[in-house]
Amino acid sequence: MAFTNTQGKTQSSLADINVTPLVDVVLVLLIIFMVTAPVLQSGIEVNVPKTKTVKEITEERLVISIDKEQRVFLGNDPININSIGNTLHQKIRDPQGQAIYVRCDEEVPFGVFATVMDAVKQSGITNVSVVTQPLNEHGGKR
Repeated sequence: MAFTNTQGKTQSSLADINVTPLVDVVLVLLIIFMVTAPVLQSGIEVNVPKTKTVKEITEERLVISIDKEQRVFLGNDPININSIGNTLHQKIRDPQGQAIYVRCDEEVPFGVFATVMDAVKQSGITNVSVVTQPLNEHGGKR
């Protein structure tokens, strides 16, 4: 679009969009999401026992976690210890072929661990793996 100024000269208006502020805002948002994403995926803090034989986890499976305060989680969601069997039965289509991991803090009493394992077995899942950490090469705990 052209217009005439006070001296009688014809000038065109600037119709270009300034992209620099847009790029700045997008880059700042990208950095914010990059910094906060690992914090959101941190999960439940469980100090698992250390053993000599440790199998590497290679595939995605359901994980039941028991933390120091004896709270039970299915994935990252808290779950009532009495409803573990029903919830697993609803989520799993093939109990015989499905495997799950149980992560338990080393300070949790064995009775709580046994109750969770019993609930898992009652849901029909027979392939249950207990998550541990490897001992260091000197034979002591890390």
